[in-house]
Amino acid sequence: MADDGQGRLRTEGGRGGGAVAAGGQMLLSVGLLALALLAAYRLYLRWGKRSGPGDAARRGEAAALPRMKRRDFSLEQLREFDGARNPRILLAVNGKVFDVTKGSKFYGPEGPYGIFAGRDASRGLATFCLDKDALRDEYDDLSDLNAVQMESVREWEMQFKEKYDYVGRLLKPGEEPSEYTDEEDTKDHTKQE
Repeated sequence: MADDGQGRLRTEGGRGGGAVAAGGQMLLSVGLLALALLAAYRLYLRWGKRSGPGDAARRGEAAALPRMKRRDFSLEQLREFDGARNPRILLAVNGKVFDVTKGSKFYGPEGPYGIFAGRDASRGLATFCLDKDALRDEYDDLSDLNAVQMESVREWEMQFKEKYDYVGRLLKPGEEPSEYTDEEDTKDHTKQE
């Protein structure tokens, strides 16, 4: 490095400062990623191993629940299945309702994602936001989400389909529920297993 005559340092070739800045940004990005991973790990330790006296009983009660028959839900009907009023926990993603009761450690009232229980979780999952203000109390058509966020919603939907039972659709205002036959219900449940 040398003085350029105006009191500024210059490096050989005049571009070394940019490389240092880029290296600093990369180091900052790696540091932020490490902090995010550490925070996620600490959340897992805190919430993943938590079990109070009522937690084991609640999990046992949830495990004893029969498989839910297929039906469609309005937002109001979905809210009943928040894990507090009813041991069964449902949530909606991209217009589909899933029974996430077996994941009550995460989606139950005390879980880190309990905010999504009994609600349409699409917007929160798309924007990676766990604030109650990010979720809407009325039907959310997600029309203001960008392409990346909508792709994220579809990926979440696929993950929920693989892990949890699909139990029906989230109804738009004024939409009539579908009539499901026992045969459809049985066929779809055995297909998922």
